[in-house]
Amino acid sequence: MKPWTFVVAADMQPGSPKSYRYRPAWGGNWRTARKQIVEINPDLLLIPGDLTRDGSIHRFELEEMKGALDDLPFPYHVVPGNMDTGNKHTLQNAPRAPDSIRMDDIELNVTSEQLQKFASVFGPLQWSFVHKNVRFSGFSDVAIGSGLPEEKAFWKWAANLKKQPLEQHHVWIMHYALFVDDLHEPNWDITKPEEYTAWYFIIDEPHRSRLMDLFKATGTDIVITGHIHCRKVHHAEGIQCYLAPSVAFSQWSNRWSDGDPTLGFLRYYCHIMPTGDIRNNYDCSTCGCPAYLILVVVSKRPWVSGIIQPLFTHNLCPCRLNSIGLNPRANCKTFRIGEIETIMVSDFDISITSVKFQSGR
Repeated sequence: MKPWTFVVAADMQPGSPKSYRYRPAWGGNWRTARKQIVEINPDLLLIPGDLTRDGSIHRFELEEMKGALDDLPFPYHVVPGNMDTGNKHTLQNAPRAPDSIRMDDIELNVTSEQLQKFASVFGPLQWSFVHKNVRFSGFSDVAIGSGLPEEKAFWKWAANLKKQPLEQHHVWIMHYALFVDDLHEPNWDITKPEEYTAWYFIIDEPHRSRLMDLFKATGTDIVITGHIHCRKVHHAEGIQCYLAPSVAFSQWSNRWSDGDPTLGFLRYYCHIMPTGDIRNNYDCSTCGCPAYLILVVVSKRPWVSGIIQPLFTHNLCPCRLNSIGLNPRANCKTFRIGEIETIMVSDFDISITSVKFQSGR
């Protein structure tokens, strides 16, 4: 099988001239990104939410974005973000300064009406399919913790997905991040001003753990999320958790020392290794693992020459890693000789050259 590519574009939020919150520059960013993605011509495009600026209010924004996506020369798959439907569910409001322009948090809770409006334009709120030995799945995580019928429908669908045969790899997309720093961090408190942003961005417990159980049961390698608008990679129990960049604008760039606010999208290269005994090329006499082929999955930042950032979390065959120029503590994955495996390599930095600003919401 020849190498192939898929692209993830998140948080486009182009808005519409018909909307009171329209910002023309964000629409220009989306048009630039769309042109670059078409030039790449990936096998498919995945969008982890916030396709619109005010789709939660204006159906016409959802319909305008669907028209732009339908014109693409390759398939696309989307899940809703909070701008397309409504925010994660809460029973409390954050304390507000008297002059605050933020709306009531409870009033912004996602509703069934909003979710069904999105589904009526873009199709099912959860989906899963297999493309070239990789399963791709997505769902409306804005409903998680809401108690809405759509959440119940999701968990029923998820139980059926667990019964499906495992594929070689599994990639999920969702809108909210699973966590800020650590999978096991406590819930952030909406009533504390210093924790509000973290609360706003992530999935609360116990729902986070339930989702992780689903991901592990379905053989997940990668979970890609939007919402935060800052590039970063976390690792959680063998799963790579990508925070995708925004197409529209950056935010929270000061949260992590290695967070990258550069606007753009993610391009993933997938390569199928040939079958056959290639032991002579990959023997490791030092650690005695001749029965294994060591393959390293990396992400590249092309503007920094020679910098390679390992991704996977299994520390295996350190002498082999040294021989190919990687730190022996780097992360890698092993596959038995003779098997056909998909290797995913992420080129993080397809930047949007027209962008000359960075602003928060």
